[in-house]
Amino acid sequence: MKKILAIILTSILLLATIYYTFIYFGTYSEGERSGELIKFSRKGILFKTWEGEISQGISGAQIFKFSVEGKKKEAIENFKKLQGRYVKLTYIERFDKLFWLGDSKYFITKVEEETSPHFNQIKPKTDAE
Repeated sequence: MKKILAIILTSILLLATIYYTFIYFGTYSEGERSGELIKFSRKGILFKTWEGEISQGISGAQIFKFSVEGKKKEAIENFKKLQGRYVKLTYIERFDKLFWLGDSKYFITKVEEETSPHFNQIKPKTDAE
């Protein structure tokens, strides 16, 4: 009886490990999106995650929600500086969400300021300004 229970528990643990490894390291898609950074915050009760949103249209009808892993320190600092500005995000999309990493399947790997196509006369601010 103990041997069967051990085999069942080991099998469940192995399957869970394979599933979460596949979800974390497997990438469904990669890409870039641009828009106005309208929200970036750290939230959660037990697991604090970085969450954000960009508006991809003038009316704000298209909202792209994303997460940033805590180990992406450079991206987090850039998000804090670029609040309210037009940004270009490089992301990976995972097959599913992992609750301890974020609320979204989209994880940002890089963020940079970009010139808005809606307001061409508005240039990105530099650090010297």
